[in-house]
Amino acid sequence: MNCPMDQQTVVVALGASNLSRGLPRLVAAVRRSVAAPIILAAAGHGRSYGVNSRVAWRRLPSILHCGLWRALDRLTPPTCDRRLLAIITDIGNDLMYGFSVTQTVNWVREGLARLADRGGRLAVTGLPLASVARTGPVRYRLLKGCYVPGCPLPLKDLQTAVVDLDAAVRAVARDYGAFVIAQPGEWYGFDTIHVRRRRLDSLWGEACRAWDISDSSIMTRASLIDWLRVGRQPAEIRSLAGRVLFTRQPVVCWPDGSTLSLY
Repeated sequence: MNCPMDQQTVVVALGASNLSRGLPRLVAAVRRSVAAPIILAAAGHGRSYGVNSRVAWRRLPSILHCGLWRALDRLTPPTCDRRLLAIITDIGNDLMYGFSVTQTVNWVREGLARLADRGGRLAVTGLPLASVARTGPVRYRLLKGCYVPGCPLPLKDLQTAVVDLDAAVRAVARDYGAFVIAQPGEWYGFDTIHVRRRRLDSLWGEACRAWDISDSSIMTRASLIDWLRVGRQPAEIRSLAGRVLFTRQPVVCWPDGSTLSLY
């Protein structure tokens, strides 16, 4: 059986808060560069690659166990000639949750392996080494209290773990032929872990170059309509205040055939 839409592009984006904050920009960049892409994203503030995560009253399944992979299996069967582009980003939340460098990189390896098995052109963001290195004790206490109050790591231990994880991620990326996107210190401000909004276009521009697709996002950013339509959509399965909610995917369908699904 032939694929009904030969050479259509499937884009997979895996991440946490930076992906959520920048998703409208990424969607705009991809849609301007690729005809009618199918975009699948697993994102969310505090998202973990390996375990269910909770922020306030909202819970999300882990990236590796969410419905994105079932959807990807349907979209990229062996008989289908669709192109797969993928990015793995926001690596490091699991350190803040107390997981080891080895466990965290093993989860990243699993994600890369699944995408590589499907023939994906892969990109991975490195850790924000410069931003983390210049973080002092006072700022760390403030940020930890705001974002991950249960983080068990002292600042020095976290800084060491980030360096070790970055090296391990780069080694795994080489194993799978993935392009590594460095995150320079100027992309970050007082907030050590969140890319400045005006720098998110640079991040997605690097992703587009890694995928070898033309990138117009630097010149033309996401419109207000993009933000309103993409930025407020719910994931397929989430729990709010203990109530499990299901949202049919895709959550956005454009007239040109582009779609967005969130998991």
